Amino acid sequence: MLEPDPKADLHRYLQLAREALLWKLDGLSEYDIRRPLTPTGTNLLGLVKHVASVELGYFGDVFDRPSGVPLPWFEDDAEPNAHMWATADESREQIIGLYHRSWAHSDATIDALTLDTIGHVSWWPSDKSRVTLHRILVHMIAETHRHAGHADIVRELIDGTAGLRDGSVGMTQADPAWWETYRSRLESVAREAGRA
Repeated sequence: MLEPDPKADLHRYLQLAREALLWKLDGLSEYDIRRPLTPTGTNLLGLVKHVASVELGYFGDVFDRPSGVPLPWFEDDAEPNAHMWATADESREQIIGLYHRSWAHSDATIDALTLDTIGHVSWWPSDKSRVTLHRILVHMIAETHRHAGHADIVRELIDGTAGLRDGSVGMTQADPAWWETYRSRLESVAREAGRA
């Protein structure tokens, strides 16, 4: 019988979310990974930049393990929302490299500390700022999966690709005509319910 290892389980779910988020960039042009496809500017490369950046903070500064990776988009004089998009000078390779450095630093923190290790989130309200590694792992799993969900929708808007990973079995396997019929049916149901 396998012995439960809560830290390994949490770490695995975090890694699955990281990989799902990064996969959304595969096969797309520089333009497509940067395209703002919502009114608030949500874009794929920006989501990766954001998650990489906040992960460095949560598994670094919170536990007195600073990464030393410069994050100029979080400086006081940075442009608002600068962590949510990549400039033309920030390449895909740089942002992906940042995310991989973030993983390595976070994984070292996760490996070095116990789940009950206490940290301090200086940017949270003082009554909630004292945290454990366990809580931060859960927080980052939720944060990363949330943004992977955003990325899933943005990627679907770009080229129709959807799912957790390449070859994902979580989606109904159907041709484009079936999906159009399905979508039209949902639109009809929504109109009917809206009139009721």
